[in-house]
Amino acid sequence: MDGNGRWARKRNLPRVAGHRAGTDNLRRILEACVRNNIKILTLYAFSTENWNRPVDEVNSLMRLLEIVIDRELSELDKNGVQIRHIGRLDRIPPTLQHKIQTAVERTRHNDRLIVNIALNYGGRAEIVDAVKAMLAEGLHPEYIDEQTIGRYLYTCGLPDPDLIIRTSGEYRTSNFLIWQSAYSEYYVTDTYWPDFDENELKKAIDHYARRERRFGGVGSS
Repeated sequence: MDGNGRWARKRNLPRVAGHRAGTDNLRRILEACVRNNIKILTLYAFSTENWNRPVDEVNSLMRLLEIVIDRELSELDKNGVQIRHIGRLDRIPPTLQHKIQTAVERTRHNDRLIVNIALNYGGRAEIVDAVKAMLAEGLHPEYIDEQTIGRYLYTCGLPDPDLIIRTSGEYRTSNFLIWQSAYSEYYVTDTYWPDFDENELKKAIDHYARRERRFGGVGSS
């Protein structure tokens, strides 16, 4: 969900105004996903590298995330949305940690739409955590394969993503789901995240629908 800061700068607004607009867009996209029969959505909210941003900006982001949970949780639960957190909880402020855990527990049995919130998330950190967990359990090397590693990732039990959308025109993966996205299709748009609406989502879906996914094999044409 990239481009909040540039969206704000174009309007001569502080960066936090862009982040606020970005969080306001979450409900619109969640509703659009339900209407378009999308079953699993992963939102890259805050990376392990984002801690390097100015302290005031990081603190504002954390407060905004708290506000979003307080404001949206009841409605999300009522509408059958299951919230999951992927990433590390360390470094996240204790009050936000508690709200995240509450949201995850409260919506655990919902199944209309699964929403993974990637917060304090990094793809490399995820793989490191998976390796540490396997070593801690004493797994013998001969029993470790791709399926085994998948069971130790934050996304255990979920399919790999079909489509990854990158807003604001950036052409890089930014440490996002680097194991799971091995065969994902990518769609990049110049649209900043606060302006990424249902029409933009449909463009991405339509573009994906025209792709031929070969998974390393030979195409049909």
